[in-house]
Order: sequence, then structure tokens, then C-alpha cells
Amino acid sequence: MKKHRILVLMHPEMVPPETLRGFTQDEMNLWKTEYDVVTTLKNLGHEVVPVGVQDELLPVGQAVRDLEPHVVFNLLEEFHGKATYDQHVVSYLELLRMPYTGCNPRGLVLARGKALSKKLLAYHRIRVPAFGVYPIGRKVRRSTRLAFPLIVKSLIEHASLGIARASVVDSDDKLAERVAFVHEHIGTDAIAEQYIEGRELYVGVLGNERLQVLPTWELTFEGIPDDAPRIATAKVKHDPAYQARRGIFQGPAENIPAALEMHITRVCKRIYRILELSGYARIDFRLTEAGELYFLEANPNPEIAQSEEFASAADYAGIEYPELLQKIVNLGMRRRH
Repeated sequence: MKKHRILVLMHPEMVPPETLRGFTQDEMNLWKTEYDVVTTLKNLGHEVVPVGVQDELLPVGQAVRDLEPHVVFNLLEEFHGKATYDQHVVSYLELLRMPYTGCNPRGLVLARGKALSKKLLAYHRIRVPAFGVYPIGRKVRRSTRLAFPLIVKSLIEHASLGIARASVVDSDDKLAERVAFVHEHIGTDAIAEQYIEGRELYVGVLGNERLQVLPTWELTFEGIPDDAPRIATAKVKHDPAYQARRGIFQGPAENIPAALEMHITRVCKRIYRILELSGYARIDFRLTEAGELYFLEANPNPEIAQSEEFASAADYAGIEYPELLQKIVNLGMRRRH
């Protein structure tokens, strides 16, 4: 395997230390992805340079000129504190004619907008929940086609930011209250969509033109009270202690009929191409008891820490973590051509 110079872009506070010695688990959770990626790429023999990027592009251009990397490994999820600005960093890399890992700017724009992605997929007859968008400064008026219960989210933020049990609402008063919460505390427009009762499925996809769909992964809620919604709140996604207390696990989806697995694979490839994704992505679904598959959202450049669902699904498919990262690097390198 050829060794490469790899520039890894990340938030300045996420630049990992050389060793884990002396850090608590909570501290390590903050930069576990960055540590896993940098350490694994170094162990593969690559020359790896992490660079923190937050408020200006000058450090990126300077590092590209100084290091002359073969590829940039992009771990940025925001710029200037805004999730929707991440595509501008990638656009800058394209202007520099620099190969990079992960999703292209067009795919980031289409996938980050939860309403836009659902409109595009509904046009292509992929089942999506009914939804309404509530911009900041507008009065909350629920369309008659939106039946309760609804789940209220940020229109553009990801990683379950702002999602809690209170996000699932069953009245117009609660809808208005939760929309106001998103406006005031998250600082974005809100989207309210039909709450789909069912199984929470995640499917990873790798590739640019030729696509590899990873095994279907499931988030299970064994210790959640019967009257509580089964949703991926911020605590469910990012609090290991809460996960252990509540019996929340992720693992291969069981009892999925072969015909449904084939359908999921076909739908994932269609979604990936419709949204113009590239590199790697995770596509989230709800599966009802009746076997209806609802698209929830697509996550370009998803979490790829070794312990998280994307890498776990890859490992289940026989792709060990170093091989997974090397595949992602190779896909980025092919942008040169």
C-alpha cells in the first residue's frame, strides 16, 4: 500500500492528544473520532497532520501549501459555528484542486436541508413523513395534512441537536412551544414531521459512482418506558451512561426479510444518487410494523469513530477499521481524476 501525506481537518478543540494517558472517558468522548482517525492513519504508515479550522480558511490554504498533501481527510461538521457552512470549506478545497474525503458540496447542501431532501425524494416516489417548515419570525400554523403526533427538529442541524422527549408533540400548543424552543435555543428554522412509530434503522453507504451498502443497523430501546417515544435524542446518541441505564443498544438489524433487505439496499443507492452524495454517508429510516420504510434523513460525512454504528456495520461486513479508513482515503484520492 502506497503511503500518503494526509491533512486532517477538524475543529480546533477536537485536535487529539498523542496519548490517551491521563484523560477521563468523558474527555475522550469529545475527540474520539479525531483520535481514532489520526491514530489509525498513522498506524497504516501515512504521514498525518491534524489542523484545527474554525473561523478562517487561511490555515487550510497554508497547510496545503506547506505540506503538499496527497489528500485532505475532512472531519469538519461546521465553520464559523454554523453547520451549513461546512460545504464552503469543501468548495474551497475544490478550488484548490485538492482531493478530499467525504461528501462534495452539492451533496452537503441537498442532504443538510431536511425539507429539501424530503421534497426531492418524494418527487422520486420514496416514502417520506408528511412535514411542515416553520421559519423564524413566522406564526406557527399547522397544515390540516399534518396529523399528530409530530416530531419537531431543527431544519438544518444534525447529531440530534435539540431533540428530546419533548420534541414529540400532540397538540397545537405544544407544537408552537417546541417550534419556539428551536428558534430561540438552536437559532434555526424548525421542521415538524409526522412521527413514525417503528424501528430506527441506519444504513451506511460507501462510494462515489460504484456504491457499497453496509448491513442494516438498528438502534434498539430496551429500557425505555412503554409510553415514551423511541427517538434518537441527544442523550440517546451521545451519553454512554444514559445508554447503559436505559438499555439502548446499536447492532445488526434482526428479523429483516431478505426481500426487504434487497429493497433497503436499492432505496439507499437511489437516495445516495438523487442527493448527489459521495465518499460515504449514513441514511436513516423508520420501519413500521406493516413493513413500510420511511426515509428520515441522510447524513453525509457521518460519525466514523471506531465504536459508532458506521464503523461497526462495516466491521460486521468484514471491513476492519483500518481498511475502512483506507477505503475512504482511496475514494477521496480518486477525485483527482
